[in-house]
Amino acid sequence: MKILIADDHAVVRQGYVSLLSMALEPCEIMEAASGEEACDFSRRHQPDLIIMDVGLPGISGIEAAARILEAQKDARILFFSMYNEVPIVKRALQVGAMGYITKSCDTDTLIKAVQRVAEGEIFVEYDLIMKSSFNDQASESAKLQQLTRRQFEVFSMLARGLSNDEIAHALAIEKKTVANTVTAIKSSLGIESMAKLVFFAIDAGLVQICTQPAASVSRE
Repeated sequence: MKILIADDHAVVRQGYVSLLSMALEPCEIMEAASGEEACDFSRRHQPDLIIMDVGLPGISGIEAAARILEAQKDARILFFSMYNEVPIVKRALQVGAMGYITKSCDTDTLIKAVQRVAEGEIFVEYDLIMKSSFNDQASESAKLQQLTRRQFEVFSMLARGLSNDEIAHALAIEKKTVANTVTAIKSSLGIESMAKLVFFAIDAGLVQICTQPAASVSRE
């Protein structure tokens, strides 16, 4: 797997390289120190995964991600940033990033996020969803009333970053049943992609709605 790390601090990049090299062998890791470099490296090397900071010199990480995704629709980008403000997280997902975690997260969360996004899944750090609260929660929450009890349960777990396999295990159901339920959820809510589904969940303040049901599910 080819990974591009875009961060303007050399020491931080070296730390990522050491950690990921041990956890994800074998992998080839490239480094970029600015948004422009990230765009150039992505164009020339087409990495399997891009780990991007938001606050890069020159163009921001979010702008770099937008440019990369414009040229490479299937690029998989994970933001790993000191910023934990909800509008920034929302903007990162809007441009097409598949994940967002903060630099204060633990090592296990970083590795899990990298693996999930590399596999084509969406991953947003749980604490970022926990703190989300928006003015349009009422209208979004109303839409959730269309879901059945099982659909809402699966939707809640997806919003917390659980994979289909983890949901199937937690609910003691087949993975195919989970996949069919996710399809039904998307249809009911008029959502086309997993990224938009997570974005919808953040807007709806979903974690506040489902605190008790979700408490029984391990986040590892």
